[in-house]
Amino acid sequence: MAELTERDRAVLELEARGWRTAGAKEQAIRQELGISATRYYQVLNALLDRAEALAHDPVLVNRLRRVRQARRDARQ
Repeated sequence: MAELTERDRAVLELEARGWRTAGAKEQAIRQELGISATRYYQVLNALLDRAEALAHDPVLVNRLRRVRQARRDARQ
């Protein structure tokens, strides 16, 4: 099993924060991670399928997996 990279952990930590204002999360993504919001969500989505991410923060990863599945179910 591969370890999470520093960026992987940073993505999970950023996702776990609460965001009070519109655009604050996207600004933090650019400033703290140096990537676009689109790339951030691609990385996050891939992380949700990794056992290492689940082991790192099971509550967050399981919640995000449920949200992702609900969105997929709503599209069908």
